[in-house]
Amino acid sequence: MGLHGGRRGFGGGEGGRMRRGMVPDLVLTALLDGPAHGYELMDRLERFSGGSWRPSPGSIYPLLQMFQDTGLVSSSETDGRKVFDLTGEGRERAAERRVDAFGAGFPSDPQEHSQLRTEMHQLRAAAQQVSAIASPEAVDQAVAIVKNARQALYRLLAEQ
Repeated sequence: MGLHGGRRGFGGGEGGRMRRGMVPDLVLTALLDGPAHGYELMDRLERFSGGSWRPSPGSIYPLLQMFQDTGLVSSSETDGRKVFDLTGEGRERAAERRVDAFGAGFPSDPQEHSQLRTEMHQLRAAAQQVSAIASPEAVDQAVAIVKNARQALYRLLAEQ
């Protein structure tokens, strides 16, 4: 069972692979954002990595089954899909092993940090949709919107 994605390099692994021991911790961390089915988790992990790594179903589903067998996650059927959620023990383990995209630990996120990260993921998804289907004029407008937002964030930092 390979525990790596097939996309560009991420996490310092050899040949563009995720380091084997990091994947379980990353999957648990992704579940801290709420219940999800396997493909949702794959999407979250890809977003967390900035698009540089996406795990395969062959690595995610066996891990989820192992987590379920060991009591770290539970599952339920929702809209015909198996949705996984952390148990109390799983939440504790995920919080202990929380890792960022490069495998270094980071402090637990205050609620506002989690909200900012969620909004950034949603902004990225919206920008990708505009890029894929919008007219060239709309893409130019989207570039200006994102550029203004970035500049506003730097102004906010300058005031700190």
